[in-house]
Amino acid sequence: MFFVFLKMVLAWLYTAGEDKIIKIWDIKSRSISCLEYYNHSQQITCVALHPNQIDFVIGDEAGNLLKWDIRANKTETVLYENEQKCAIRSISINPEGTMMAAVNNEGNSYIWNLTGGFGDVPLRLLARHTVYHPHKRYALKCLFSPDSTLLATSSADGTAKIWRTIDFSLVTECKDNQQRWVWDLAFTCDSSYLFTASSDKLARLWSVQTGEIKKDFIGHQKPIVCLAFSDSRISK
Repeated sequence: MFFVFLKMVLAWLYTAGEDKIIKIWDIKSRSISCLEYYNHSQQITCVALHPNQIDFVIGDEAGNLLKWDIRANKTETVLYENEQKCAIRSISINPEGTMMAAVNNEGNSYIWNLTGGFGDVPLRLLARHTVYHPHKRYALKCLFSPDSTLLATSSADGTAKIWRTIDFSLVTECKDNQQRWVWDLAFTCDSSYLFTASSDKLARLWSVQTGEIKKDFIGHQKPIVCLAFSDSRISK
């Protein structure tokens, strides 16, 4: 299976995958040229970009986390407790750039406080909290809410869980008896609702506070493995 992660940021795009390379593309150029790239030693499973548009955090199949400063073109290893060296499956950085989360194949969740990263102050990652086995199977996705008060995690155990970022206590569990692997997550802009994409061919909209399903999105004939949501309006 081949994974490619891509995201458009301002006037450029970054991609990464199992070829062990991250590439940054100039999408304004007619030829769509590669501006910068980083060759990693392992298959890349996930990437997150800090709001400063300079620092990437990279997760790989061997369970490593690295920080890549594209301005200085320097990398450093992010140290954390991962004795089993399980693959990192998802990384999320909150909109303010003050927290980072990562989840792995053991179902564990890791949290860091972030300092610096703006101006001439380098970004530092300070280990804050670890939740061991909040999910019974592989963790697949983690995502901070737009207001940074919540962290959602999802898993192959058929659940999504929502945690308070102030103390990482559990707010609610989004669970349905028919729901299978939950591959992807998206919060509404007011952080009140959560969308999930699942292997049971359904996308669902959940209430963050109650865990109640507000709507099922039915129509796919095979598993839904990704989703995106925006409630901003385009004016003409």
